[in-house]
This record gives sequence, structure tokens and C-alpha cells, in this order.
Amino acid sequence: MSQPVKVGVIGCGVIGSRHIADSLASNQTELVAVADLMESYRDRVVERFQPPKVYKTGADLIADVEIEAVVLAFPTAYRTAVAKEAFSAGKHVLLEKPVAMNSTEVEEMIAIKGDLKGGCCSCRYRLFDGTDFATQLITDGKLGQLRSVFFRDLRPIGKKPEGDLPPAWRLKRSLNGGGILVNWSSYDLDFLLGLTGWRLEPQAVFAQTWSIALEFADYIVPDSDAETHYAALIRCQDDVVINIERGEYMSTQTGPISSWEIIGSRGALRMNMLQHNPCRIEHTYITDEGLQTEAIYEQVESAYCSPIEDLARAIREDQQPKTSLENSLIVQRITDGIYASADQRTEISIE
Repeated sequence: MSQPVKVGVIGCGVIGSRHIADSLASNQTELVAVADLMESYRDRVVERFQPPKVYKTGADLIADVEIEAVVLAFPTAYRTAVAKEAFSAGKHVLLEKPVAMNSTEVEEMIAIKGDLKGGCCSCRYRLFDGTDFATQLITDGKLGQLRSVFFRDLRPIGKKPEGDLPPAWRLKRSLNGGGILVNWSSYDLDFLLGLTGWRLEPQAVFAQTWSIALEFADYIVPDSDAETHYAALIRCQDDVVINIERGEYMSTQTGPISSWEIIGSRGALRMNMLQHNPCRIEHTYITDEGLQTEAIYEQVESAYCSPIEDLARAIREDQQPKTSLENSLIVQRITDGIYASADQRTEISIE
């Protein structure tokens, strides 16, 4: 077995702690150090994980010559500058989602990383065996020519929060680049594009976004300006269309609902893998008597390769992570297009 990749995690909040735990749990990674500007976050991580080294700043961690790969788990607005610093220091980099504030920042990271491995956290469901099974079936052409890739997830409003409201960065474009689109649909788009083997080539998008209804304004922090609901139609090369919608704080009683379907000229796949265990994939196909549907995969997905473990494998085997920076640039260009289309109320071309 190859030597474990020596890892440093910058950001000791909820998501950073998940990466720290994953780094400790895998035999392919060795946690060397953590860093956070907040003393209380550092203290909490020290108490829980006892990391070998603790730094106050990301720059100090990046300067540690023992560290090979750096995980960036702090608000989006500050990540690109730190990623570029890490690449310049010869470190491989894993970025939390969304990968950046805009596609220009992703392009800047790609330009500076050279032969180093860089990636964005994949949708964790893409690391399940069921996803690999579905991807192989789609890319083998079993559905024929792809036509429609559909996803919808709506979350109804719940009880008014009695304690702390969700963190301010979640719905502030200046800190996060957006709202539910970047918080959750960076994963949705990653899943859909990865599921189809990254073969879809987006060309244009028509979209609409909505902020939280005035009736529910006290559910979130004041001055939040990002969207809580969006819908988009994305036209791709070869006449494939992605139809995607996600919303939270919704005035609907039909949810939470989550529907995924890939439709081709000769058949379709329907999946419940994002909401249920065991994962179930249904295949609809043409027979002499018409259409028939059967479950072709049903399995409990009890374990998966974590994003940091996926990066470690990419480093040691000299391959790309599940979601490379080049892959995440496609996701970011779609995201930029959705916001531009909603702001300008017109179709937007995706370069």
C-alpha cells in the first residue's frame, strides 16, 4: 500500500470538522494540521480530534513543508486566494462547494495549479457504487440518445426557528456567491453531470430565481439577499436538456419531494438514491409489448469514499479526482448562467 497523503484542513467549523474526521478515518490520508482564525473553533477541534499541529492562519498551515494536500472549508468569498497560495506552494487542493464565487476564479485556479491535483467536493452520492452502476449503463448507450435530464427537490417551510437562525453566509451573495443554488445545487449539477460521464456540453440557460417570501422573512438573518428557490432549463449540445428546480422555505405541502430521471430515446432511469437507503434504480425499456420497468439495482450503500480520500487516491495514482477543477468549471459556468439569466430575464449563452 502506498504511503498516506499528509493532509492539512483550513477551517474548523462544521464542514471542516467533517473533513478532519474523514482524514483520520482513512488509511489513505494522515492528518498533519488544522487551522482556523477563530480560537473557539480551534479549541473545539483540539478537544474532539487532538490534531498533531494547530495553526492560527491558513498561510501558516500552507507553509508547513510536511503537508502535501490542503482542504479549504471556509466561506466561498475567501477561498480562491488561499487556493492559489496553496498551489503556488506546491500543495494539492480540495475545495468545499461551491468551488468559487464565479467561473473566472475557477479559471485562475486552473491556470496556476500546473500538474498538481485540484478538485471540488463531489456530491457524496456520486461516490456510491450505485452511481457508478448507473453511469456505466448511461455511457454504454443503454438509454439510446439522451434527451432529458430531470431533477426537482422542494422543501416545505417548517416551524419558525426558536434558537439561532441559519448562519448569515448561507443566504448572502457577497459571502457565498448565492443561496440554495450554490449551497445545494452545486451538488445537484455535479451529480447529474458526473452521472452522465461529464459528456453533456451546456450551451445556454433560461432561469428564474426567487428570494424567501416576505411572510417567512424572520426565518433567516436580516439583509439576506440570495435565492431560496430557482428553476432552470439548460440546453446542451446534441439536443439534450437539463430541467432542474430546487427550493427551500417553500409554501407547499407536497414535499420534501425529490425526483431524478434520465430519459433517452430507448429508455429511462429513475433513481431514489438521494433520499432513501437501500438505493434503488429503475430501468424503463422498450419491449415488443410496449414499455416495461424493472429494478436493476437495489442495495444498501453503507460506506463511501470521502472527498479527501478520493483526492488522496488521485494524488497517489496520478489520476483526476471525481470532480476536478475542470469539471467544477462546467458547474460554475452553469451557475453563473442561471444567475445572469434570472437577473437579465433572458436566455444566456454558456461559453
